[in-house]
Amino acid sequence: MAATTKTIIKCPKTGQYYTKISHKSGLDILVWKMDGFQSTEVLFGTKYGSINTMFRKSGDKEYTVVPEGIAHFLEHKLFENEDTDVFELYAKTGASGNAYTTFDKTCYLFSCSDNWEASLEILLSFVQSPYFTKETVDKEQGIIGQEIQMTNDNPYWVLFFNLLKAVYHNHPVRIDVAGTVDSIAQIDADLLYKCYYTFYNLHNMVLSLAGNVDEDKVIEICDKLCKPCENEGLETVFPDEPEKVKDEYVEAILPVGTPIFNIGFKSADVTGRELLKAELEAWFAISMLADSSSPLYKSLLSEGYINNSFYTEIFCGDGYFVSIFGGESKDPMYVQNRICEEIEKAKMHGLDESRFEELKKSLYGSKIRNWDNVEAVANSLINSYFAKVTPFDDISLISEMTFDDVQKCLLERFDTDNKAISVIKSN
Repeated sequence: MAATTKTIIKCPKTGQYYTKISHKSGLDILVWKMDGFQSTEVLFGTKYGSINTMFRKSGDKEYTVVPEGIAHFLEHKLFENEDTDVFELYAKTGASGNAYTTFDKTCYLFSCSDNWEASLEILLSFVQSPYFTKETVDKEQGIIGQEIQMTNDNPYWVLFFNLLKAVYHNHPVRIDVAGTVDSIAQIDADLLYKCYYTFYNLHNMVLSLAGNVDEDKVIEICDKLCKPCENEGLETVFPDEPEKVKDEYVEAILPVGTPIFNIGFKSADVTGRELLKAELEAWFAISMLADSSSPLYKSLLSEGYINNSFYTEIFCGDGYFVSIFGGESKDPMYVQNRICEEIEKAKMHGLDESRFEELKKSLYGSKIRNWDNVEAVANSLINSYFAKVTPFDDISLISEMTFDDVQKCLLERFDTDNKAISVIKSN
């Protein structure tokens, strides 16, 4: 068995640091001790999200394909074991516990101001103790089925996933994180155990702690509770995805006062530090095009085609990258046309370089300020780890970024011939 080792990860620009512990069990542990803080935030996560529906381990000849929604289903079930209510245990230590599943990860977490050691023991214990039976799975199918039906009645939820279905032909990001009523009906206890022992291998997981913590005590608790395992060479893959969007327009009828819209520009996916760089560049580009200080925003607002619900977003991850404009409008197609005109104008004449410098300073400052927030730090640690970067890479990339980088991103990632619009309106 390998020994437990420590590595200090330091920010060359600010001097701040955290410790990466490679635990003998195979688990990586990230500890950012924040002097002067009383609270503690802890996340125990696995790189297993809703998009990971096709996988194999090193000894497998064929890929396993599982029903959509199983990662989220598994998250729900881990809170339930034979004789323990996890939330009752947390109540005794004074911690607030929760969990979530996204497209690319599942995390179990707690925050507390005291007794973090006892709460950490609870977290590590229940996540490593799966218990599934036919009866409990059947019950959960009904509960999650109701959740899915409720989200199907939520206009903004439908709007977003309709956009993803229009943009992507095959990538599983196009499916709701919870799956569908039909897909979760295919889940049984054996399948849950298979996915659990595949993705909840400690080599595929990370423990992130920030705040009032002691790394030696963390190691002591992990020595006691983390079950050593072999690295099984997990490989996840996605179906081939065409370059172009699947559909240019999709519409649904739901009760909304004013039509709502999402416009998505599809572009090539990248990984690791290149993904973080591309995400930041696209954020600068989309902000200069259409944030609340932009001429486009002010013009559309004064003309009554948008209101203050208008927003922009860069949505990207494993195998997907979409730049999104969204909001309410009496004429979503007019807004789309104006956005496309602004993009083509900026490609020809250039974005506003002085605005780029303002945004650069603002974003750099906000990233630094986040390091004074325990919850933000713990989440940054786990998010960057799964993205194969560090929390310090973004400020390095921001400081190194040039106006030309952003202008190039605009040319490459805002193709006005490769977009889709999702619209929700009333009858």
